[in-house]
Amino acid sequence: MNAKPLIGIPMGDPAGIGPEIVVKTVAAKEAHQYGRMIIVGDKRILEDAAKFSNVDIDINPIGDVNEAIYQEGTLNLIQCGELDYQAFKPGAIQGQCGKAAYEYIKVATELTLANQFDVLATTPINKESLKAGKVNYIGHTEILADLTGADDPLTMFQVKELRVFFLTRHLSLVKAIQTLTPERVCDYAIRCAEALNKLGIKDPKMAVAGINPHCGEHGLFGHEDDDVLLPGIEMAQKAGVNVVGPKPADSVFHFALLGAYDAVLSPYHDQGHIATKMVDFHRTISITNGMPILRTSVDHGTANDIAGKGIANAVSLIEAVRLAALYAPYFKK
Repeated sequence: MNAKPLIGIPMGDPAGIGPEIVVKTVAAKEAHQYGRMIIVGDKRILEDAAKFSNVDIDINPIGDVNEAIYQEGTLNLIQCGELDYQAFKPGAIQGQCGKAAYEYIKVATELTLANQFDVLATTPINKESLKAGKVNYIGHTEILADLTGADDPLTMFQVKELRVFFLTRHLSLVKAIQTLTPERVCDYAIRCAEALNKLGIKDPKMAVAGINPHCGEHGLFGHEDDDVLLPGIEMAQKAGVNVVGPKPADSVFHFALLGAYDAVLSPYHDQGHIATKMVDFHRTISITNGMPILRTSVDHGTANDIAGKGIANAVSLIEAVRLAALYAPYFKK
C-alpha cells in the first residue's frame, strides 16, 4: 500500500495561534487519517503551546525526514529560526517572529522542492511582524513565488465543492478594477483551467463573476462587465476554455456550490472571500496553484488577541491537511 502523502507544515508566526493549531492538529486522529506530517518550527514554542492547550504530544526533533515517527501523539519537528525567548511575548508584533516565520516557510519550501515533502500546508503569518523583521514580502503567496521562481501564482479558495480563483489580490477596490483588462481575464481563465486540470478536474467548466450589480445591466450600472470581462471571456473561449459569464455575483457562487461550475473567477479580493467564508469560515482553505509545488493554507490570520489562551480552533488546519493530501498525488514528480 502506498504511504500517505507527506505534508510539510511551517509553524507560522510564533506569537500567533499557529503553534497552537499545529499541536492540536498533530494530536487530532482525523488529521492522521489524511497524511503524514512534519512540522518546521520551534520546539520550545510548540511545547508551550501544548501546555496551555492541554494537548498531550511528544515532540520528536529530527534532522532528516527519514527519522520521523508517524503516529498519533508524536510531533515530528525540524528545528530552525532563532528566537530570543526572554524578549518573546505571545500576541505581540515582533520582528524576530516575522523573521522566524519566514525561515520556517523557506526551509519547508526547499524541502518540498527537493521532493522531501509531497506538499505544503501553511499556518498564519503576520504582515506587521514581517515588516518589523525587515522581511520584504506582503504574505505567503509572494514569499512562495520568490522561493519557487513562479511568476504570478494563482490563489484559489476551496470550501466544500466551491472553488474560487482571484483575478486580483491585495489591492484597493478601485485599483483592482483599474488593473483588469480583457487580456488579463483571458490569461487567468486559461491558467485557472490548467490549474484545475492539474488538480485532477478534467475539462473544467468555469464562470466569471460580474463586477457591477447585475453585471452592469448593459451600462446602466457600469461598463466594466461589458468592456473588460466579456471580451476577455470570449478570447478565452476561442482559446478552448470552457468559461462563461460574466454572471451576477449575487448568485454565481451559490450555483457553483451546487455543482453548476467547477470554479468561479472573482474579479476582486473581498467578493470571493465573502462568498466562500459565508459557506463555512473555518473550512475555507487557500490553495496556491501555478508553482512547481502545491500549497494549501488556513485562511485566517494569526489572531494575536487570543494567542496563548488555548482557545484557537484547529479545524481549518485539519482541513488544509485534508486537501493537501487529496491533491498531493497529482503533484508527484
